[in-house]
Amino acid sequence: MKKILCAGMVLAIAAAAFAQGGQLNVVKPPVADRDLVIQIADLGENAVFYPVDIQGTRIEVLAVKAPDGTIRTAFNTCQVCYRSGRGFYKQQGTVLVCQNCGNRFRMSQVEVRSGGCNPIPILKDYKTITASTITIPKEYLVRAREVFARWKRN
Repeated sequence: MKKILCAGMVLAIAAAAFAQGGQLNVVKPPVADRDLVIQIADLGENAVFYPVDIQGTRIEVLAVKAPDGTIRTAFNTCQVCYRSGRGFYKQQGTVLVCQNCGNRFRMSQVEVRSGGCNPIPILKDYKTITASTITIPKEYLVRAREVFARWKRN
């Protein structure tokens, strides 16, 4: 019976992803006003989105394992489109797509490219990486609040 339920759940998830044009957006439970701790074991080729409420501002971090096996992190907001309120990314297949301008961004470029219509990278200087976790300190998340002021509002 458990195998049937698990198979049914897998089929339902796959059907939902297909109905959304192949999008597979994994969103973790939100955290509030504390460091964000990402479990490396949770990451794979699909982006994982981490919502964080920082002093009343909703922000989101995305993390993904790039094709070369490295773990990449960025704020889920576009460096150009963030003021629109729709400058955030959703995964479609193997790319992230800006919901404002439609720019397509390869997973291999997360945290590597900056400037232009790209997710804002979270560089090594702003996080602590261990064998099992990535920690982004609350103090750094507080600094990102400004670019999320209109996020997903429009």
